[in-house]
Amino acid sequence: MKNKKSGLLKILLSVLLVAVLSGCGNRGSASALTEGMQYIEAMDYNAAMNSFAAAQANGENPRLIARGMGIASMGLTDYEAAIEYFLTCLGLSNGMVEEMDYDVNYYLAAAYQKAERYGEAETVYDAILALRPGETDAYYLRGNARLSQGEYQTAKEDFDKVISLEPTNFNRLIQVYEVLAAAGYKQMGQEYLETALAERSDKMSAYDRGRINYFLGNYEQAQVLLEQAKDSGGAESYLYLGMAYEATGDYNYAITNVYNSFLSRGEGNAEIYNQLGLCYLKQGEYASALQSFQNAMQMEENSMMQVLRFNEIVAYEYLGEYTQAAVLLDNYLKTYPDDAEARREYSFLSTR
Repeated sequence: MKNKKSGLLKILLSVLLVAVLSGCGNRGSASALTEGMQYIEAMDYNAAMNSFAAAQANGENPRLIARGMGIASMGLTDYEAAIEYFLTCLGLSNGMVEEMDYDVNYYLAAAYQKAERYGEAETVYDAILALRPGETDAYYLRGNARLSQGEYQTAKEDFDKVISLEPTNFNRLIQVYEVLAAAGYKQMGQEYLETALAERSDKMSAYDRGRINYFLGNYEQAQVLLEQAKDSGGAESYLYLGMAYEATGDYNYAITNVYNSFLSRGEGNAEIYNQLGLCYLKQGEYASALQSFQNAMQMEENSMMQVLRFNEIVAYEYLGEYTQAAVLLDNYLKTYPDDAEARREYSFLSTR
């Protein structure tokens, strides 16, 4: 029922989104390689691997093939294989450090992190920072790797560095809060938010102040600020505004005056539809929840399909349509086999 996140991998892939489409200067003549990358975009990782095998047979660029196979292997949750492909790609370098080497090292570190080889992930970020000491993404992600090893103090040093380099990047500030909260350090994460409000509030929009107050639990203050911001702040302002009303138990207002108000403007948005669906679930309106999740799935360039597919399954389950839920969950696990929560759900549905 909860809004599942893709966690650290999602953060890493969003940081590296450009990497899926870049670094392939000769793709125009490398049809099998191009096809493989297109399959990755479509999340059809087995087909991507087949295309990369064809690219090998065609004698296409071996570095780009190894890189593509590494990305596809991550999609297949075969992180050890991904690590080997990325190391192969790096080993084929001509010795000159290029943009692609940074790109692949970020992917390598992500694979180490997913394989729970956190120390090796940290070492990769060390290497990146040795050459690019101002790389805030590397500091932030190294902080994640250190936090995964229980090294709070050194992780905090990285997060402090990120915020000192990007003092007005409030998206990053909230990312730091969220990763600390997820690791059991919510109070420490809130200290970053409180400091930002105290020291840099004049640099914040009403939207920024509103969402920071939301994460601090100041829901009524968040509502006031986000009401001010909603007309100029777009979908994100409506999303946080609705969640602030949900946090005070006012689900009807969130549904009618926030989420549906935004959607009535004709601006479809997957996150708004998803949160509307979750709100309907809390209200016991399961058919409306299902429709909301399915509407979200129709949005183009949708980056939260895993979340939506899982929530659709939950809605079917609440509706008592266990057979349909089980069929969808079986297909879901073929795409996301490392989702432990979904596997527990599958065990439950198999007994229904």
